[in-house]
Amino acid sequence: MVKQTKSSDTDAEGFMTEFMRLKRGSVSRRHFLAVTGLGAAALMIGGAKRTSVATSEGSPLGERVSLATWPNYHDPQTFEDFTARYGVKVDVSIIGSNEGTMQALKDGRAWDIIVPTQYAIAPYFQRDMLHPLDLRSLPNFDLKAHADRFLKPGVKAGAIYAVPKNAGTTGIAYNTQHLAPIETWRGFFDSAMGKASGKTIVHDYQLTAIGGALVALGYGFNSLDPAELAQAEELLMQVRPHLLAVDSDYQPAMRAGEAWLTMCWSNDAAQMHRDIPEIAYAIASDGGEIWTDYYAIPVAAQNKPAAHALINHLLHPDIAAREHLVHGGTATDSRVRALLPKEILANRITYPDEAKLTPLEFGLAVVMTDPTRAEIMNRFRAARG
Repeated sequence: MVKQTKSSDTDAEGFMTEFMRLKRGSVSRRHFLAVTGLGAAALMIGGAKRTSVATSEGSPLGERVSLATWPNYHDPQTFEDFTARYGVKVDVSIIGSNEGTMQALKDGRAWDIIVPTQYAIAPYFQRDMLHPLDLRSLPNFDLKAHADRFLKPGVKAGAIYAVPKNAGTTGIAYNTQHLAPIETWRGFFDSAMGKASGKTIVHDYQLTAIGGALVALGYGFNSLDPAELAQAEELLMQVRPHLLAVDSDYQPAMRAGEAWLTMCWSNDAAQMHRDIPEIAYAIASDGGEIWTDYYAIPVAAQNKPAAHALINHLLHPDIAAREHLVHGGTATDSRVRALLPKEILANRITYPDEAKLTPLEFGLAVVMTDPTRAEIMNRFRAARG
């Protein structure tokens, strides 16, 4: 394992600067590995060809590995194949928010792998909650296969703490058999208190629940302004009695027809629209979220060798492509995109036109730990529906 000393964010900037120099051919691979401190990691810059897993110091993989991930985010066959190959069972926990995952880790939950969104990585790192990845054990990870914007959030103090899983957007899913097109967050809240009253779900996740309300009022998705947050809370409290649920796992209700309208991640939208075409998806024209999720290993992980092995398994292009066909996320790995059918790449839920992404914002790290937003979300959850 490469031991890194934590310092300022300029280390991450320096890492990406050297990486860009490597891509341009202005420095050698040996220089890059030396100045970034990754030489001992035997980083496979050119694209790994082998698929075997080298465990740290020859450690056995054990009997079980645990993963905390988002709803509807994996092909169960992937974990069955991993168990068949390595003899390690995968225990999967479903999470509903980055804040909830962090709190669970603080409370002593010791997952081996978590799937943080890009804005959560810095708070984890600042609290010494992430373990730097041993790149010797991730031969299926290829730096060159990812755009810089996807790599950079996972790089801290000259080491890689998280590797990209996939990207997506947060928008509005609605049943066209019952509702006319809804293309703004203002329209979402109006419909929730109108025709979709009793049939609407809002995320159990402060970033998107509060963010959607802020955008509906004409404010920024990441706002921390007290006056704007107060108005967002007022809107959330107005809609609360009209909601079917506050829940981040909304697919069952949408599929059963119990819900007609929900805040929705694009990968869920792709799955639902594929199976039930009348469930449509809109990226709100007034703003919202664009995101990237990552694989990371907490410091408290009980089985780090198996965690590396499972991440490596999930990063294999063939496996990641098969997963993509099931979960519908936006592939960040160019090797995976090359394996996908043209009709998948033409899906505008998963691969929207760039113009649709213009009004969207990435979540900011300061939002994750903001106490005012946390208090608003707690009051919103506790309010009677």
